[in-house]
Amino acid sequence: MDYRFKPISKTCAGTGEPLVPGEICYSALIEKDGSYDREDYSQAGWNGLPEGGIGFWKCIVPEPEQKSVSAIDPESLLQYFEQIVDQTNPQQQKLTYVLALSLLQRRRLKLDGSTVRDDIEYLQLSGVRGEGPYEVRDQQIPEAELTQLQSALNEQLSSQWNAA
Repeated sequence: MDYRFKPISKTCAGTGEPLVPGEICYSALIEKDGSYDREDYSQAGWNGLPEGGIGFWKCIVPEPEQKSVSAIDPESLLQYFEQIVDQTNPQQQKLTYVLALSLLQRRRLKLDGSTVRDDIEYLQLSGVRGEGPYEVRDQQIPEAELTQLQSALNEQLSSQWNAA
């Protein structure tokens, strides 16, 4: 059987205090009226398996999730992409490439092919609703730099959209 339980809560079921990211907590599976529920406890609030408990596990309270580009709708991302796609600044071209990859993942852009000019590969892209065509230089970015650029793009987009 496949069981699904709610994610870790923000407050301790024993004390009512907030669970602090990075600290140890205990999660217990409780049976109540024929259904199963998850309860989370801080170390201070943990007094052993509660009544009706089936089992428990020890874990670390995760850090809150960071806002990401996914919080911005694909239409807004495409509008931003269209504004910067023709930039010639090398750093801006890298951000354009990262944004194009993000739009491909969200199926807002599609890859029509690629072309090579002067030993440089360019991705041929178009919007799924007929936008484009667009041409983006394939940046061949290493994974570590790609992660760094994604973070920079997230910050840039968050500040622009939160200011709007």
